[in-house]
Amino acid sequence: MGLLSEGLTQLLIPLAALVGLAFALLQWFLVSRVKVSGSYSEGNGYKDKLIGEAEEGVDSLEVTIKVAEIQNAISIGATSFLFTQYRYLSIFVGVFSAIIFLFLGSVKGFSTKSEPCTYNTGNTCKPALANAFFTTIAFLLGALTSVLSGFFGMKIATYANARTTLEARRGVGKAFITAFRSGAVMGFLLAANGLLVLYITINLFKLYYGDDWEGLYESITGYGLGGSSMALFGRVGGGIYTKAADVGADLVGKVERNIPEDDPRNPAVIADNVGDNVGDIAGMGSDLFGSYAESSCAALFVASISSFGISHDFTAMSYPLIISSMGIVVCLITTLFATDLFEIKKVSEIEPSLKRQLLISTVLMTAGIAGVTFVALPSEFTLFSFGTNKAVKNWYLFFCVAIGLWAGLVIGYTTEYYTSNAYSPVQDVADSCRTGAATNVIFGLALGYKSVIIPVFAIAFAIYVSFSMAAMYGIAVAALGMLSTISTGLAIDAYGPISDNAGGIAEMAGMSHEIRERTDALDAAGNTTAAIGKGFAIGSAALVSLALFGAYVSRAGIETVDVLTPKVFIGLLVGAMLPYWFSAMTMKSVGSAALKMVEEVRRQFNTIPGLMEGTAKPDYATCVKISTDASLKEMIPPGALVMLTPLIAGTFFGVETLAGILAGSLVSGVQIAISASNTGGAWDNAKKYIEAGASEHAKSLGPKGSDPHKAAVIGDTIGDPLKDTSGPSLNILIKLMAVESLVFAPFFAAHGGVLFKWL
Repeated sequence: MGLLSEGLTQLLIPLAALVGLAFALLQWFLVSRVKVSGSYSEGNGYKDKLIGEAEEGVDSLEVTIKVAEIQNAISIGATSFLFTQYRYLSIFVGVFSAIIFLFLGSVKGFSTKSEPCTYNTGNTCKPALANAFFTTIAFLLGALTSVLSGFFGMKIATYANARTTLEARRGVGKAFITAFRSGAVMGFLLAANGLLVLYITINLFKLYYGDDWEGLYESITGYGLGGSSMALFGRVGGGIYTKAADVGADLVGKVERNIPEDDPRNPAVIADNVGDNVGDIAGMGSDLFGSYAESSCAALFVASISSFGISHDFTAMSYPLIISSMGIVVCLITTLFATDLFEIKKVSEIEPSLKRQLLISTVLMTAGIAGVTFVALPSEFTLFSFGTNKAVKNWYLFFCVAIGLWAGLVIGYTTEYYTSNAYSPVQDVADSCRTGAATNVIFGLALGYKSVIIPVFAIAFAIYVSFSMAAMYGIAVAALGMLSTISTGLAIDAYGPISDNAGGIAEMAGMSHEIRERTDALDAAGNTTAAIGKGFAIGSAALVSLALFGAYVSRAGIETVDVLTPKVFIGLLVGAMLPYWFSAMTMKSVGSAALKMVEEVRRQFNTIPGLMEGTAKPDYATCVKISTDASLKEMIPPGALVMLTPLIAGTFFGVETLAGILAGSLVSGVQIAISASNTGGAWDNAKKYIEAGASEHAKSLGPKGSDPHKAAVIGDTIGDPLKDTSGPSLNILIKLMAVESLVFAPFFAAHGGVLFKWL
């Protein structure tokens, strides 16, 4: 046994989650002290502060009222889209719950008799029907938590965007703190929520399962499946929504009509700002929650069939949850560095401050993991490794988690190097705009492909070390290590869309040029951090899905996956093709939705008299409707592709072909996801580099509206669906197919491979 008693473990895990929730509420309270409304009373002490610095020629009160109006429009748009999306998803959840119950229940012909355990031989385990029932419940809980993570994130972002804009009048440091705090609310809510629900679920299921931990943790895998399946639709639907609006607004507004980004005359401008919240915030929240839930489930499942589970050592069994609890505490300390300990005075300090967050949380977390590992785990134990048991010492696991954590940092910094306009790769892309859009596209694609090299080596190194030390469990906890600082990662990530919205609101409310420059500086840093967040999500997805793959292979009773057997090899080929098929669907969906949007925006400019002069108001609602309808209709085919592939492959072709498909999709999906995200991020920041005109080189390419700038806008527009729809959705494809295969593994092992049985 480790030093930590079971009673203490049962106390500390929920305590850490509650501390995280309390901290999120505190940050929210601090953000809410910035008032956004048309009426000011003397009593709240903010009158002199906010109205003290009147804008040139604009009455400050008028601006504030306008800001409040715009914020309200964005909030209503985002909320109504998510509610419509959740209505569709509730149908999917109902149908899929039934599928889970029927497939898993039929493994032993719906019998209610206890049966011998699969791994812990000589003992009896609960019936397969119970596993079917509890897996379905876990699936519903995971889906609900995932949806709530996304929804609360969106609510906080739409609450904070206008407050960031108003704070920008008091200086860039104040605006930064408001945006960052709001991101932290989302990060801590999500991490604490995910941990708390998982902890409560395990304890409730234990009331029925008692000593049958094998069945208990097998049914918990449904939690990861629920989380990720919601994330898939949230990411794809939100991504199509946001990019249809963005591409439509940019092409007609900036390229054809030469009006600035987020100009209130542009009919697609509200849809564009709503899109940032439903795609980048709600989608990202669900996505990272899915990763977190799955890596916990994979680690718990592998541990339950190892000595921890067989000897019923609850503290060692809960090691994945204890790591996450430690992560919440570490991120809490890290957040204080950004908001309270160092103040940002200049624009140039924004990006270093965000990068410092990553470094501080990683260093502190390394110390935290060391402490947790020696307290929670026995000094020696055995782990299940493909039919054999591997003897492991507790410090091996410290290395596994730490290596995942540091690999995440390497991926984050590499992504930043390739997508930030402070370094040469993006500046080269910007420079290539001199000769037009074609060279810009060529340079951008090359940059994306090149940016895959270091992250892949980092992932490969992490996999090799953690597997040699602690088999599949090592890989699962390495993924958890990468995600252990999820609160900080999400805070940095959500900061981006919030600053983006703040800039849009400043432009629409007609605030001064100086304010717009401040929000632009926040936004450019946010673009890079969003790319870092995507890098984390993809890196952790690779590790998570490999761990799930290992758990699936163990559960399906496959001794070895032999690439030379035709069954497996055809699976590999098809699996490697799936990310391309999926990307084709999502890209085309964005393209066709953007086409409708461009036509609508053009129609309004041509037919509404006085729109260009600013005397008539555009019809924002039609553009919002186009984006909503397109995304809801178009999210179904890619979602169906991902959800049905494992079911069809496992049922008709059997467990080995499915193993091939999982391996193939993992290997090819990681490459496409990283290159798509970084190409898009680099094009976006090359455009921002030219627009900002901060260096002599950038000035020679600008100003806005010059030929190189127009070429950069075209690159940015092509990159939009890559970095915000296809790229980030691919990491969900990789994880989701693996976790789904694991959940249905008992069925595939018993009844799968129908076609090969006939042939």
